[in-house]
Amino acid sequence: MNAKVTWKQGMSFTGSADTGFQVPLGADPSVGGANDGFRPLELMAVSLAGCTAMDVISILRKKQQDVTAFEVQVQAEQQHDHPHIFTKAVITYQVTGRGVTEAALVRAIELSATKYCPAQAMLAKTVPMDLLYEIYEEKGQGKELVLRGQWQPQS
Repeated sequence: MNAKVTWKQGMSFTGSADTGFQVPLGADPSVGGANDGFRPLELMAVSLAGCTAMDVISILRKKQQDVTAFEVQVQAEQQHDHPHIFTKAVITYQVTGRGVTEAALVRAIELSATKYCPAQAMLAKTVPMDLLYEIYEEKGQGKELVLRGQWQPQS
């Protein structure tokens, strides 16, 4: 895999990789930026969320779970001083559907965390992670929370 960033001006860059897609990178005005793109560490959090989300939804679909909405949120705490590394991450899987089972979701999260997601595997070596989940039952025009839990590796 190859990736690069190309400087545009000031603290503005364009990132690209082998796929050819581009993503704007920028910085806060307090450090000379124009607030015109993702911060690099934001992309690490998005990468983590995207990697595990793709695994989990794929596994849930194979398990024939009736998922109507799905979101993965990553809340990353950062060290106050430079280099502002992640010190903890909380990943929350929010699944909405009809009759989605806890067993299917927990297994999907487990497989992503222990087997399939390279972003999670790399970051978990240095960043403690809590993996939380919420299952919502679709109710006409709304949804109702039916279950909250946390996946933890077996000791």
